[in-house]
Amino acid sequence: MAVREAGQGGAGAGGYARARAGACAEGYAGGYPGGQPGGPGGAHEGGCACGDCPHGAREGHRRAVAAFLRRRDEFAAGQGLPAAVAHSASASRQWVSEELAQSAEHVAERGRAEGQAWRTGLWRRTAGVVWAAVVLLLLGQALTAVGSGWTAARTAGLAAALVLASSLTAASWFHRAKGGVLAPVIGEDNRLSTSRTVAAAWVLFVAYSVLVLVGRLAAASRHRERDALISGLDLARGAGIVTVLAVLCGIAVLVRRVVGLRVLGQRLQKVRADRPRAADLLTDDAGRGTFADIQYVVISGVALVFAAVRLARRPEQLPDLPWGLAVVVLVSAATYLAGKYAEGGRPVILSVVRAREAGDLDGPIRTGDDIEIRGAGFVPPGAQGADRLARMVVRVGAVHVHVPLIPVPGGFRNPTDTLLTVPVPADVEPGRVEVQVVTAAGVETNRYAVDVTE
Repeated sequence: MAVREAGQGGAGAGGYARARAGACAEGYAGGYPGGQPGGPGGAHEGGCACGDCPHGAREGHRRAVAAFLRRRDEFAAGQGLPAAVAHSASASRQWVSEELAQSAEHVAERGRAEGQAWRTGLWRRTAGVVWAAVVLLLLGQALTAVGSGWTAARTAGLAAALVLASSLTAASWFHRAKGGVLAPVIGEDNRLSTSRTVAAAWVLFVAYSVLVLVGRLAAASRHRERDALISGLDLARGAGIVTVLAVLCGIAVLVRRVVGLRVLGQRLQKVRADRPRAADLLTDDAGRGTFADIQYVVISGVALVFAAVRLARRPEQLPDLPWGLAVVVLVSAATYLAGKYAEGGRPVILSVVRAREAGDLDGPIRTGDDIEIRGAGFVPPGAQGADRLARMVVRVGAVHVHVPLIPVPGGFRNPTDTLLTVPVPADVEPGRVEVQVVTAAGVETNRYAVDVTE
């Protein structure tokens, strides 16, 4: 899990070394009770919390983050600086930035380990949810059968659920290292895809509806009843739901293509998440709720519930989704697609000025001075973690300058999405040079020319 700018940050070498040592539940004791991990007296079991094995990946990440935050806040308060660099503001800033960058990378490693361990165990949880849904269906059928009796439609519905649950469980096992049942709806950025999830929900529902008809057709003994069941698959009755299914599946494919082309064209910045979360369905990469995604999920969910009720009332045919509701779903899908085209944008430099502290004299930009790069889009959504911020680079002429991390209590003052502060290195030749920012997503901004004097 990337550490966020507002409330998460980095730890120095001394902080994360203790987390790396990970002395089980006793804290940062510098060793393992009873011996080394995995050795005699220190074997890792299912309840291990040392953080150095898959069982304790979550605990190890939690401890690394805690040490990270503590060290960052110490640096923000001016504590923990060695005497060799404390006398120089530029030297201390560079040392702090390097310490935080190294610590942030350690936290990122812990986050990736936690994400991999979480994903490996996800298939069991998703399979459990699938079978829990089958149990709930059985209970619901049993309760509604009181008074009216058990019917062939209920048997067909339960049999269809068992077939579908068995298929999903088998698929989950084959994809157990990639998220189980959720593997098809996890995007290339390791987040849950809203378009794929909505389309998958409709695909599963239509498959269940067809399996119910198949079960009833297999149990039908009279010729007239079989003809009625077959006519339940006529396009005239299921045109609404078939149209919705076709459009939503098409949008899932189109959105993937649109996002891929916009990323390759540097018109959209994407960074990989440590692991998928349910909130991804309703938020952007930065975790902020987005209208396009929310309305798409809500309207599609409501229409799906309506279709499920229609199937329960008329199990002898495909749910006849009214055209009014189908059009509402299609409008919602079009809004979602338009939102995908509108999101993002290339980062841009608007101006570059000489940074001035209180008491400094006005003057031109010289080598060794700090410059402020003002613009927009320097920090991509989802790249607020200190490890991602540390990857930002500014080209000043032919010299690549890593953007220093400047901590403040609760976050970082530099870099931000609209402002970067970097020093002009001594290797830059005086004269007109071009400044360009390379973000954590690898996207380059426009070039901005400035004059540097000796």
